Amino acid sequence: MPELDFRAPRLFVEAPLRAGQTVELDRNQSNYLGNVLRLAAGDTVLVFNGRDGEWRAEIGGRKRADALTITAQTRPQDHLPDIAYVFAPLKHARLDYMVQKAVEMGCARLVPVLTRFTQVSRVNGERMRANVIEAAEQCGIIALAEVVEPIPLERFLTGRDPARLLVFCDEAAEVRDPVQALQAAAATKAAIDVLIGPEGGFAEEERALLMRQPNILRLALGPRILRADTAAVAALAVVQAVLGDWGSA
Repeated sequence: MPELDFRAPRLFVEAPLRAGQTVELDRNQSNYLGNVLRLAAGDTVLVFNGRDGEWRAEIGGRKRADALTITAQTRPQDHLPDIAYVFAPLKHARLDYMVQKAVEMGCARLVPVLTRFTQVSRVNGERMRANVIEAAEQCGIIALAEVVEPIPLERFLTGRDPARLLVFCDEAAEVRDPVQALQAAAATKAAIDVLIGPEGGFAEEERALLMRQPNILRLALGPRILRADTAAVAALAVVQAVLGDWGSA
């Protein structure tokens, strides 16, 4: 794991980053640096845009922080493992939590799917994106997860790449040891979709449709029933530990 500067504030910006570049700050960023963090002209922060790595930048401005001057790169751009987190959306704060944890776990793509028992029918994509950025800023992540528009589960399954491994978390699964089940799939070296259903579980017709999918691994997450946001953390942890980048240099 690379050494990270956890003491320096980190800020996401949309602009391209290179030495000598000046980046204008919007009102929210200016307020955050000047009034929340109490930083002034001449202080430094770390910035990233998800494309050009992480850079050190110097704050400029007279009465308030209004621009950054990019000085030197601190880390080159890296890439997330090809793991998509596919989930039935939850309400408000629990969805925020779930998105943040998926980002911390290293997911490259967040895919909301609408199922028969999904609790919400509308998903705020901008809020999800804001949670992705916030989690990346706080945790030293410089590659941003993609936020995909909500899609019905059947349409997602019809359009997905059959070469990808579909890890289907189902409390009714016969496989009770998720680590052992994932180890058996390790030789495939496939990209991964991790699917977590709604609080009410999958409908029988949805479970039947899932079981007809190619390259599927159906497993249970232990002997207890988990809430959907807890199941997300548990499933992504074991997937990353066995098949993801937790075990690689």
